[in-house]
Amino acid sequence: MGWPVRVAAVLAVGAVAALGQAPWGLWPLTLIGFALVYGFFRQTEGWRAAALLGWGVGTGHFLLALHWIVEPFMVDAARHAWMAPFALVGLAGGAGLYWGAGLVLARAAGGGPAAFVAGLGLAEALRGWLFTGFPWAQPGHALIDTAWLYWAAWLGAPGLLVLVLGASVALWHVAAGARASGAAALAAVAALWPLGAALTPEAAPVPGAPVVRLVQPNAPQHEKWQPDKVQTFFDRQRAFSAAGAVPPDLVVWPETAVPVLLERAEPTLEAISEAARGASVVLGIQRTEGPRIYNSLAVVEAGGAVTGVYDKHHLVPFGEYMPFGDLLARFGIYGLAASEGQGYSAGPGARLVDLGPLGRALPLICYEGVFARDLLAAPGRPEFLLLITNDAWFGKISGPYQHLAQARLRSAELGLPMIRVANTGVSAMIDATGRVTDRIPLGEAGWRDAPLPPSLPETVYARLGDVPMLALYAALLALSSWRNRAGARRI
Repeated sequence: MGWPVRVAAVLAVGAVAALGQAPWGLWPLTLIGFALVYGFFRQTEGWRAAALLGWGVGTGHFLLALHWIVEPFMVDAARHAWMAPFALVGLAGGAGLYWGAGLVLARAAGGGPAAFVAGLGLAEALRGWLFTGFPWAQPGHALIDTAWLYWAAWLGAPGLLVLVLGASVALWHVAAGARASGAAALAAVAALWPLGAALTPEAAPVPGAPVVRLVQPNAPQHEKWQPDKVQTFFDRQRAFSAAGAVPPDLVVWPETAVPVLLERAEPTLEAISEAARGASVVLGIQRTEGPRIYNSLAVVEAGGAVTGVYDKHHLVPFGEYMPFGDLLARFGIYGLAASEGQGYSAGPGARLVDLGPLGRALPLICYEGVFARDLLAAPGRPEFLLLITNDAWFGKISGPYQHLAQARLRSAELGLPMIRVANTGVSAMIDATGRVTDRIPLGEAGWRDAPLPPSLPETVYARLGDVPMLALYAALLALSSWRNRAGARRI
């Protein structure tokens, strides 16, 4: 087999493994894909071959899973479209480097099943941390739409990753003839499906629960700030807030929903409060503080009074801010969502906001919902999660659905319900097990009144975070290395 065919095969296997991601949800293909990766890995000799395999598979996986990354560059195509292919190839190839490093580590530790799982597990952990992190499209995300999601309350996203890789290794062993051991491992993973549901308390909304109105204006990003369209989208949100015979307990608008700065918004906020008929309103708005500009969430009470403000602290590199932005601005290069120089400034960090009878909420703005560590950093346990976002940047094919899936994962990890409101969708109410109880579909303007589900007792993952899984990876690598050295001594 010539090298062009080998390269194509490796890229194709990575792409097959990505088909478990939203919106496709073909999780069995993810297991088959990683079973093939493990089979290829067993045939590699030396660290270079392992590195090239991991990089190639990862690149193929992320080319498909992250193809939505071209969408932001099409909002202002005249300025940015030329960057789109470079962004996709660069992001996919860069993310693939982590998998290459993971398989190098696995090969150094002996190359067995335990090393394979631990090597890729550590690679994904690093991908979620280094250079501010980007833990999007992890292999374990393929299980979010299955009953295995219940185990996120115990082991988080890393636990789902181990289930995927462990089942894939077992599948390869069954196909390779080791039917007894492989079948036993597969049976153990399958048994976790009903067991997780049995161990998880009921989290459905209860009678008398507070009612939250989700407001989705559906403002396409290329029209959102056009002078002749801004008022239309604002009036649409006000009309949705005022609709219905009975006002809700809380009204939530999406990220950057208000077209004026917070410090100049007093008449605007009064009009919003009037439309809400006494209900509290949470909305996305920009604010300035001297030369700094913040992407913020504000809590508005009767008469337009602002009783709480949260500033987004985990910003999108090259989107909301540019590293060395003032220097790059001299060459006309800005972040896609920034107007000049360094772009947005980061807020001080995670905090809770008091929403009266509804309890305390942990606010999240867009990208922050991707990072479990940002939620774990909260200065206390809230009653619910509150995420506002503008997924219009992500297009209409896969990006918004993957973002929604990760929101469901965060709820399941922490045992907390989530109010999720998106500009173009998908807006949703999510219960504490990660189940969507109500939604407004992608690409539709509208509103929905949804009862707020209850929280569950604090989960194991909420208490311990990623520490148990990182310890497991270390133990697997140590075990694999020990067995490899013991085998070499016997020879």
